[in-house]
Amino acid sequence: MGMKGVTDVGEPCFLSVVVPMYNEEEVIETTYRRLTTVLEKMNENYELVFVNDGSRDRTADIVRGICEADKRVKMVDFSRNFGHQIAVTAGMDFATGRTVVLIDADLQDPPEVIPEMVNRWREGYDVVYGRRIARRGETWFKKVTAAAFYRLLRAMTSVSIPVDTGDFRLMDRKVSETLSSMRERSRFIRGMVSWAGFRQTSVDYVREERFAGETKYPLRKMLRLSADAITSFSTKPLKLAGILGFLLSAAGFVYLLVVLYLRLFTNATQPGWTSLIVISLLFHGITLSLLGVLGEYIGRIYEEAKGRPLYVVAEAVNFDKRQERSLEEAGAAYRQPV
Repeated sequence: MGMKGVTDVGEPCFLSVVVPMYNEEEVIETTYRRLTTVLEKMNENYELVFVNDGSRDRTADIVRGICEADKRVKMVDFSRNFGHQIAVTAGMDFATGRTVVLIDADLQDPPEVIPEMVNRWREGYDVVYGRRIARRGETWFKKVTAAAFYRLLRAMTSVSIPVDTGDFRLMDRKVSETLSSMRERSRFIRGMVSWAGFRQTSVDYVREERFAGETKYPLRKMLRLSADAITSFSTKPLKLAGILGFLLSAAGFVYLLVVLYLRLFTNATQPGWTSLIVISLLFHGITLSLLGVLGEYIGRIYEEAKGRPLYVVAEAVNFDKRQERSLEEAGAAYRQPV
């Protein structure tokens, strides 16, 4: 089935830049101008793939107008908000470039770093990720928690995920296709890239303040992303739960022996419920926490078992009809609404 708004636009390009968007009407035109300024100086054939993740403002309308004026610009418009990591995945699914760059629309990650990434790719690297050496405009709380998260994740997982990095990176086509073949729902792109392997290196840069608007990753979403990262790449929480359960059981047995000794051979015991209630609350709290850890993993199994597509596309603009057919033949996870 055809997709609304699809237009034939020529052969695959050298560089695809994937830009996920959610309520970015204040910044998206500036993002487009800065990206095109950088990319045109490179003298390479390129495309911009904007993915509208269910924005509630004028983001989609603005990008649709840009697409009409510049056929190198394409838009994937979701039927609703599916989340940042899913939007990045859709961009990679639809990208045609020999190389693929992931960059957010808020301009905290400077487009001017892209040529340096391309140069490192030409040296033979398959993945060139941006490493933040400074983070401007962020609170001390955000900086401390971000640093702690990356180091905790490295300690918890068997995959070596570089610290102080985000999704801003350049990937060779074969890496992008490898990630697109992974259809897991709880996605953590930077971890998946590390898991995939290939030759990887970094480019240092200073992360700027957000150009306009407000962050799309408040504390609640950061905690969810952290949970996805840990549960997607590590079973250590389950192993720690088992070890903790064994230690508590051993401590409980030892305490039982102490209580029996005091009751039978001394007069030190006193009737009362205080100690019993404290111990009961402690053990029940720990038990419920361990059940919560199990629930996180079981919930992810449940989501995977349903087998639903990762996202639903309401409209795709400026895409080649041949690309649409190839995506359908490959079983890409999108559906055209009736």
